[in-house]
Amino acid sequence: MSNLSSPDGSFTLQPPEQLFPLTRHLSYRLTPIIYRLPISPNQVTALSMVAGLVGAWCFSLGIPRWEIMGALLLVACYTLDNCDGEIARLKGLSSEWGAHFDDLVDWLVDSAFFIGLGYGTWQAANEIYWFWFGLAAATGATIDYIIDLIMHARAKKNPKSKSREKQATEARKPKDLTDRLIHIFHKLSRADFCFIVFGLSVFETTWVLLPLAAIGAQLYWMTDLLRKR
Repeated sequence: MSNLSSPDGSFTLQPPEQLFPLTRHLSYRLTPIIYRLPISPNQVTALSMVAGLVGAWCFSLGIPRWEIMGALLLVACYTLDNCDGEIARLKGLSSEWGAHFDDLVDWLVDSAFFIGLGYGTWQAANEIYWFWFGLAAATGATIDYIIDLIMHARAKKNPKSKSREKQATEARKPKDLTDRLIHIFHKLSRADFCFIVFGLSVFETTWVLLPLAAIGAQLYWMTDLLRKR
């Protein structure tokens, strides 16, 4: 596949150099196809949102075969979430509004997934605490989203703050073994979370995510807050 470049040459779609995130290997194949279509980056983000929300609805049914379908839709959601940024840079259509829309969709899909999974597990097991686990995870994701909004608003007032693009580039460069392990864990827990969901759905064990996420989501926003202070 020949590499695509933006008209001004500022961005070139390069093949993945690392195994993680796995979704990058899918988006690298899909982005050139979407690039040739009359579709904007924000429309790709909207498609990602639809796939994620329908996937969350599939999990709310509490039926194993529908959970597998929901997991596949999550994979599509996460892949499109990579594609929208690549399309924006290739077409020179990156915008602050588009970045905020992308963050909003990420939060909405994550929250809807855990609420849907919690509700579906409640219906299947007839134990309401599963639903409370899902709500707790969604609440943690919401708090983290609000923290990001506040920190972004503060950063805009600081002329020395790094751009989102530069921060993302630096985050993709682990320097040693410890950084590499943290990098892999981050990609598995965030960018490649959809593959974890898919693997668990095949073995009908997605319920294990609920107590882990109910606790982990709170730890995530707390550490994120300390790191960004």
